[in-house]
Amino acid sequence: MQRIISIGLFVWFCTVFAVSAATLDSSAGTLTVTPVATGLNEPWALAELPDGRILITERGGTLIMVARDGSKRALGGVPRVRAKGQGGLLDIMIPGDFATSGQIYLSYAKRQGRGEGTALAVATLSSDGRRLESLRTIFEMQPGTNGGRHFGSRIVEGRDGKIYLTTGDRADPPSAQDLGRHNGSVIRINRDGSIPADNPFVDTPGAQPEIWSYGHRNPQGAALDASGTLWINEHGAMGGDEINQIKRGANFGWPVISHGRHYSGAKIGEGTTKPGMEQPAHYWDPSIAPSGMMIYSGKLWPQWRGHFFVGSLKFDYLARLDPNRGWAEEPLKAAETERVRDVREARDGSILFLSVGQGALYRLTPAR
Repeated sequence: MQRIISIGLFVWFCTVFAVSAATLDSSAGTLTVTPVATGLNEPWALAELPDGRILITERGGTLIMVARDGSKRALGGVPRVRAKGQGGLLDIMIPGDFATSGQIYLSYAKRQGRGEGTALAVATLSSDGRRLESLRTIFEMQPGTNGGRHFGSRIVEGRDGKIYLTTGDRADPPSAQDLGRHNGSVIRINRDGSIPADNPFVDTPGAQPEIWSYGHRNPQGAALDASGTLWINEHGAMGGDEINQIKRGANFGWPVISHGRHYSGAKIGEGTTKPGMEQPAHYWDPSIAPSGMMIYSGKLWPQWRGHFFVGSLKFDYLARLDPNRGWAEEPLKAAETERVRDVREARDGSILFLSVGQGALYRLTPAR
């Protein structure tokens, strides 16, 4: 009887392992796709703590801690969010000094009167890892805006120690050209929310001093490359999704110029170029609905060093782009890549990504 039970357990183990790990073909060989956490409800962003635990935001307002053994629990002390349309609890960022500061940054849609806007909060993770403490909002879009679209919301810690936050145009295209509003811009602030003295519009009358660049539509991916340069991706309308290298004080053109068209098919603005406005480093037509973005170190796949990984919400794949070969794109596609919302490089060089469609966090590793 004991031998029968042992055989049964072995068969069960093999069956579970076979079901839990899938494979995906790529130019670097076969990849193993392993679920890290399942049963997630509209996951939006992920971040890995120094000890390997992973934090995941769910748009509805829940922050999930995934332990190293795969168990998960919701944390307390999360900000109250406006879960409307595309808004809710959005990005999460763990700063480089987390081991000493214990800080966590969250972006979210904050109620502002009858409307809502993109906001940024900072808190400290409790010693038992069960809740956020001393939560405070250090930035929110001004003035407030109605509607549930285009919050942007990606957070990056720059090599200069500043915090960069993307904001969308809130479906009000002309506002992205108005320096008096935070809509459609990349925000740059100090860790405590104060304004850096070297921001480009600090001394511009009527301008919001937190603005670093503007003329963006809805940037939902942001990452630093190996040199510390900030890159973002942003949604176009019908066509014209972009990857942009961010520059201090630069105007990226929306809605005056675009490589796409309105959903009606009508022309956007004045065409594709205009003096004084930046061109994208790369654009997609048709749109892929780009989401989270990561620039890979090459730790496990040296041939992919410096390549961009971007989730596609529209076509259900993870895009790998080589900027040294004309942004040549390889779609990494499997059942697990259904509506990829975020992608990050783990500390061991593996690739973590969130699938909204599967409600799961997955890890990519080389097949052995």
